Amino acid sequence: MKETSLIGCFFLPKIQTESFNSPKPMKTNLSIFSIGLILTLTACNQKIKSEPVTTTHKDTTIAFQEQFRPQYHFTPPAHWMNDPNGLVYNQGVYHLFYQYYPEDIVWGPMHWGHAISKDLIHWEHKPIALYPDKNGYIFSGSAVVDKQNSSGFGSLENPPLVAIFTYHNDVREKVGGNDFQTQGIAYSLDNGDTWTVYDKNPVIGNKAIRDFRDPKVFWYEEGEQWILTLVAGDYARFYASGNLKDWKHLSDFGKNTGAHGGVWECPDLFKLKVENSNEEKWVLFISINPGAPLGGSGTQYFVGDFDGKTFTTDQGDIKWVDYGTDNYAGVTFNNTPDGKRIFIGWMSNWLYAQKTPTEVWRSAMTLPRELSLAKVGKQYVLKSTVVGQIASLAENQIEEATVRLPKTVESEIVSQAEISFSTANSSFKLVFSNAQYDSLALQYNANTNAFSIDRTLSGLIDFEENFGKEIHVIQTPNILGSNIEFKVFSDQSSIEVFINGGTYTFTEIVFPKKPFNKLEIFGDENKEIKNLSIKKMNTIW
Repeated sequence: MKETSLIGCFFLPKIQTESFNSPKPMKTNLSIFSIGLILTLTACNQKIKSEPVTTTHKDTTIAFQEQFRPQYHFTPPAHWMNDPNGLVYNQGVYHLFYQYYPEDIVWGPMHWGHAISKDLIHWEHKPIALYPDKNGYIFSGSAVVDKQNSSGFGSLENPPLVAIFTYHNDVREKVGGNDFQTQGIAYSLDNGDTWTVYDKNPVIGNKAIRDFRDPKVFWYEEGEQWILTLVAGDYARFYASGNLKDWKHLSDFGKNTGAHGGVWECPDLFKLKVENSNEEKWVLFISINPGAPLGGSGTQYFVGDFDGKTFTTDQGDIKWVDYGTDNYAGVTFNNTPDGKRIFIGWMSNWLYAQKTPTEVWRSAMTLPRELSLAKVGKQYVLKSTVVGQIASLAENQIEEATVRLPKTVESEIVSQAEISFSTANSSFKLVFSNAQYDSLALQYNANTNAFSIDRTLSGLIDFEENFGKEIHVIQTPNILGSNIEFKVFSDQSSIEVFINGGTYTFTEIVFPKKPFNKLEIFGDENKEIKNLSIKKMNTIW
């Protein structure tokens, strides 16, 4: 068995990769590099603990202060990041692994980056957890706490963390076959500090399915076995195992259900209780690229039933986890305290992810969100709200019980704030702006039940033709009612919007030339809003 921390065994050279709109598989000129990487890794047997990831800044006082750097969303210290991976809670620590390329700010040979948190808000950067090896790059996957030591990797006294991930063999892909993606596992006996790759990988082979990836695993209590969901092209496959090593194919889902405008990715299957009832339903997440309602990548969900073998649903329409452009590949934590279902997504879109105007790092994660399930009429609706721990960052700045519109707030806090208010079901508009004439507008039209986000004048938009091309409009029929609750989390280069307790959410990234320092709220003549609150959000760095 070989430890995946291989600093000292080889040096990953900086390479130039092509810009592209689809994340996986990568179309690059990496064949020579890949062969050399495989040969080097095959020959390297020693276990060496890697050094912590650090930024490239020599002066740490300016680290995490670059233009556009989010101040209370997770970002890597430097270089490229995409999908969240291996979300798991263990021994008082939340683990966030993520797709990471430590040599450039564009996609490259994938590793698993790693960070930990005790509260889901403040994050500590850790050494790279998993490196490419003889089987390929380390694509997306999940992690579990093997409490019963079914794998035999640890003991009942010290249960192992087990990571399940996709191997992507770039050499096999380039020779034209469809067998270049398989599933592998690794384990840790020190709560994620170091990892050992299973010496009999892959644990799920693949002879003919292209885009065969992104395993999400959980312990199925009713059947006393592990259940694994992965995606194969544009449908999902379910597997079962008693030991995390030997897997049996159970069933498939989705060949004729849901959105099929692109490749399916990053599945997640879990159970939620329906609000105000004793009913429980299963929820299946499927990310898709392209094919999202606003273009590029997005994440759909299905509500149905799972019997330990087959997932079924009578859902007729296509539902989305988030209706903005920039929430993709999101999955939930395993083993959370109190059984809460906590979600984190990648805050970007494959239309322009590799072109955004940052220089030291690229991409951020959404705020962690707690998921719930409600029944609206005859439909099941997924809801999400930011975890309560976010309150630890907030400082009360403005609190007004009743506000006559229009209302103007001129303060630097609006660029890094939690903003909330309630209003009768009538039209209103929020405009963030700065002295450079950049503006970001959020608007609700009560006549058409439509919510829109306009970033066409939001600052730097010409790095990709689709970024600021049009106003994003989504119909929101479930908002209808006598009152609307509205909450916004703004950061240096993002905005997350939650309407009516997260019945609808919208996530978008923006790049104003200077931080927004003015907020205007407009409505009908003599209109009032209630309980306006604007709180400054302190930095987590």
